[in-house]
Amino acid sequence: MRKKLGLPLIGLGAVLLLVGITCLVYAPGVVKKTPLDVDTTTRLEGTAAKLDTGTGELVENPVKATSLTRTDTDVSDDDVVAWVQVSCLMIDEGDLPDCLDDSDPRTVNVSTDVFATDRVTAEAVDGDGYLPDDAVPHEGLVNKWPFDSEKKDYQYWDGFVGESVTAAYQGTEEIEGVETYVYKIEITGAEIEVSEGIPGTYDTVKTIYVEPKTGAIINQTEDQQRTLEDGTPALDLNLGFTEDQISGNAEDAKSNISSLNLLLKWLPIIGLVGGVVLAGLGAFFMFGSSKGDRKA
Repeated sequence: MRKKLGLPLIGLGAVLLLVGITCLVYAPGVVKKTPLDVDTTTRLEGTAAKLDTGTGELVENPVKATSLTRTDTDVSDDDVVAWVQVSCLMIDEGDLPDCLDDSDPRTVNVSTDVFATDRVTAEAVDGDGYLPDDAVPHEGLVNKWPFDSEKKDYQYWDGFVGESVTAAYQGTEEIEGVETYVYKIEITGAEIEVSEGIPGTYDTVKTIYVEPKTGAIINQTEDQQRTLEDGTPALDLNLGFTEDQISGNAEDAKSNISSLNLLLKWLPIIGLVGGVVLAGLGAFFMFGSSKGDRKA
């Protein structure tokens, strides 16, 4: 009877060993990549003081912003993922949709960004075939951090200055039970177009809270000012993720971390340890039984 149990146990042990080795060696390269089927809406809120050209004064209003981000599966591949991102900043009046068109008086700004990123490093890619000919070349990180983010500075894309800037590592902070790495971007006196055809300067302090295992942004705040060439303030903007957005991001991060831990930590342990134990037990039943029978 013991001998009959030996072979199935050895077989089961071999299967577990294969699962453990596969999860340990091959799974990280498969799961630690940006998905190809992303379609998300990120919501922010705050205040915007905008120049009233009639009075020359800043008029402050509560505002909402949305970032509609989706992947372009038609041109994405195993190495690179292409993105289309529509950003809408609107005065918070009445029943707002996710985005308004330029004709609505509540619209502060609407913009579309097209870019591509490496699925592993999360850095911008500008290779042929991924972007239309008129796409603005990007550099650095754009909309997420890499898996296993580090406690170091990164280069992060800023569309207003048209180049990557330093996102300096600041430390760690827990947000709703999720440990995040905090990065800060500071820009002072950058020359930009305050609005189409109108030159001026741009200042901002942006703080980004990143869950390091997945590279997901859990929260983001920004204090931004745009000023005309003569020193007249044109826009004073303060924005941050809504509380619901932060909570949803934190819950998603916890779920994704659990999935990664199961696949990359616990399954290898169960597979390798369980496989060795079962294979050893099966061998003992097989060969131990045979030796015992010969002695008898």
